[in-house]
Amino acid sequence: MKLQGKRVALPPTPVVHRRFEEHVRATPDAVAVVWSGRQVTYAELDARANRFAHLLTARGHGRGAKIGVCLDYSIDMIVAILGTLKAGAAYVPFDPTYPAARLRLLLGQVPDLALIVASPATAAIVESADAEVIDLEQLTGHLATLPATVPDVHVTGDDLCYAVFTSGSTGIPKLTAIRHEGWFNLMNWLQLDYGLHRGSHHLVVSAFGFDLSQRALMTPLFCGATQHLMASRNFDAMLAYRMLTQYDIRVVHCASSTLYLLVDWEDARGGDALARLDYVLFGGEALKSERLARFARRPDTTCTLLHQYGVAECTDVATSYDLAHHRPGEHGIAPVGRPAHNTAVHLLDSELREVEAGRYGEICISGAGVGAGYLGAGGPENAKFTTIDIEGTPVRLYRTGDRGRIDDSGDLVVAGRMDAQVKVRGMRIDPTDVERALGRLAGVREAAVVVTYDDGGEAELNAFVVPSGKDLAEDDLRTRLLSALPRNMVPSRFTNILRLPLSPHGKVDRAVLADICRGRSTDSDSAA
Repeated sequence: MKLQGKRVALPPTPVVHRRFEEHVRATPDAVAVVWSGRQVTYAELDARANRFAHLLTARGHGRGAKIGVCLDYSIDMIVAILGTLKAGAAYVPFDPTYPAARLRLLLGQVPDLALIVASPATAAIVESADAEVIDLEQLTGHLATLPATVPDVHVTGDDLCYAVFTSGSTGIPKLTAIRHEGWFNLMNWLQLDYGLHRGSHHLVVSAFGFDLSQRALMTPLFCGATQHLMASRNFDAMLAYRMLTQYDIRVVHCASSTLYLLVDWEDARGGDALARLDYVLFGGEALKSERLARFARRPDTTCTLLHQYGVAECTDVATSYDLAHHRPGEHGIAPVGRPAHNTAVHLLDSELREVEAGRYGEICISGAGVGAGYLGAGGPENAKFTTIDIEGTPVRLYRTGDRGRIDDSGDLVVAGRMDAQVKVRGMRIDPTDVERALGRLAGVREAAVVVTYDDGGEAELNAFVVPSGKDLAEDDLRTRLLSALPRNMVPSRFTNILRLPLSPHGKVDRAVLADICRGRSTDSDSAA
């Protein structure tokens, strides 16, 4: 079974920052970025980005180079990203909200990292990198001497524009690379299908390391609109909502869980800033329709809620669905819609043959958005990028590992993962990563992590630890784990256990552990 998105011609050179430069020429005095009470126009942002691009090329970090960016949301971050693209290089986000141990691990996964852009607030957390670390603030004087003109660098749609981390099947984070053509195609589709324009001002509410944050950052600049950034390293619902009320923001991209928080914030205060947006584009995890039902039914809600599906390896978004068409009592799982422009979704069996209509299969994605693969990886990881024959034509696609079907309306429905990876609060992780981190903690002899789902279908991580001595306190384990892992990778519960149960094959019997979790949940419900 196959869903084919509309085929739309792209320009001969589908390069993202060229579209930004068109707006610089057309509306140089329009506001490009607002942050912490400051703002820059398109012309000012372009000049600063050009100077940074000249700095990179002068140091030999031009086309094909990889530039790390470890900055808090700020105007400097946008300068670094645009300047990197203008130099022909690709940027790699290093999220400063991650623990230092996690960042050290990620730094070791980037082959041939040229340098890292940091600030006084973030330089210390990437000091372990082999690459040079530079501070834009300290280079202000030197940058002012460089040309403000667009550098003469030939960039094509096949060149890499960014690379983000995602969990691999081996438990080690993988760096997946995206091409300009795919990123351009994504934002061109959003602009054409949803009518985004120079008034479609955005607010970024997701963490920098998240794949959806990359299009959230660039889409307004692609459309000639204004990008609003929060002056906060971590998501702050109060600040985000205050900015929605204070500025003429029209579009927000976020994970489903973030949308729930914003909806709750608005409901508690009787406001309407969220309801009056043009669009919220959300997804990344199983949808809890009931969390949005009241908001969607409010008479003053004119905002279109776009439930989207995609993976980091394929430029983040592959399909989109207007949630207004969903009836929870009738439809069950909310669909994620139909493909973006120049994108196809295939449902295949284990032999990579298309399944019949209505049947479940592995969701595979082909088309312009399919990325360049995992940098520095091989074997089973890059084998997820494969080529199959469809009606006599070779088609390159990515095997997502997600299970899905096409419903009677012709929309894609996602029904979970086909492997051990899960999505927790919008980010795809491998529980093996968590087990390894637990195993490195003092006092832990062995650990296993199993996934259970609450009544709303939300994934939860449950850790079982075999202590090397006395039982370990849950709060202590959580605190120590937070120093090594992002918050979404820290289990909801920790249980001391004398030994891990084994299956007849001598492997950890995760089904038994999951039964313990379910039994504990049943006991809790009975007590309530």
